[in-house]
Amino acid sequence: MRSSNPRSPADPERAPAWWQVVLSVASAFFGVQSSRVRRRDFTYGRPMHFIICALLMTGIVAVLFYVAVHLALTYLG
Repeated sequence: MRSSNPRSPADPERAPAWWQVVLSVASAFFGVQSSRVRRRDFTYGRPMHFIICALLMTGIVAVLFYVAVHLALTYLG
């Protein structure tokens, strides 16, 4: 018996979900993005979603670095 939705959640012909956008941006930060995922992102993804996610993740990393340096300087005197 066939389901009414022939596409599975992992179907590459769908726009990436929000969590897939986050994983794509995170893997791009580390330079380990697979060509299959990159192709999906460029074909079906919306650029603004990736730009917003990248800016948010960059801000989070910057705040974490600031907090780490501030704590280190505070505890070292």
